[in-house]
Amino acid sequence: MSKKLKVLMIAAHPDDNDFRCGGTALKYIAAGHDVRFLSVCDGSGGHQTMTSEEVRDRRRGETLKVQELTGITYDVWDIPDCEVMADLETRKRLIRYIRNYNPDLIITHRNNDYHADHRNVALLVQDASYLLIVPLCCPDTPAMKETPVIMYSYDGFKNPSFYADVVVATDEVIEKKYQMFDCHVSQVYEWLPFTEGGLDEVPENPAARLEWLRSPRIARDRRPKPEDLIFPRVSNNPEAREARCVALFPETVERRYGKEAAEHIVFGEGFMVCEYGAKLTPEKEAEIFPF
Repeated sequence: MSKKLKVLMIAAHPDDNDFRCGGTALKYIAAGHDVRFLSVCDGSGGHQTMTSEEVRDRRRGETLKVQELTGITYDVWDIPDCEVMADLETRKRLIRYIRNYNPDLIITHRNNDYHADHRNVALLVQDASYLLIVPLCCPDTPAMKETPVIMYSYDGFKNPSFYADVVVATDEVIEKKYQMFDCHVSQVYEWLPFTEGGLDEVPENPAARLEWLRSPRIARDRRPKPEDLIFPRVSNNPEAREARCVALFPETVERRYGKEAAEHIVFGEGFMVCEYGAKLTPEKEAEIFPF
């Protein structure tokens, strides 16, 4: 390992980073790098029966389980769920946070996401990006010497559409990524099934509900095509979701891994360059995605 990287994944809610880039985070950890998840809000709005305080405390406990499982540092801010604002106070807080960590790479939401919290987190990162290197902005925290590479995690929204500049294969960590999801019991087995009208379909047995979460499973014998991933969905995060970027962006997968190896990649996470960060040259890509 030529350099120990610092990777900061910034999302709105506890579990967002796990879903969007958890596999890539696991690969960094396995290679000896440092990864930090930041949840800008406390997740206190997402449950159908508990109080906000109960949800907040429970979801914080779930992030600590992920931290224990993976070695990822999981920070959760105290901003209430559904109340993230791209205001000056929060921008300064984020600038100081990023500077103190001094990451080589930041991954976050795009700002055309469906959720106001997601959009505002994306805007906060964009608004902070240049100011990270401005010494007289937040002078109590030393400015960074250069802006890090900033990338967006995958989403399916079309105005504009996402394009994967990088796809990281996650086949070797997909089992552990589902273990990360399994830590977020209140989200993946309670709140999301409730919002989708399928709460009564979730098994009570822990092993059965984990299998339910990833069902239907997809074939492992070849790289999936988009048409392979069209079937009735069982849960909120079936295996097809984890294979989507590989199926949608085959040319990006092939550029990174070669045509022959790409034919056997099933799961992967896609990332799109944010123009407000440092330029992702081929040399820089090789440095910050060293696997």
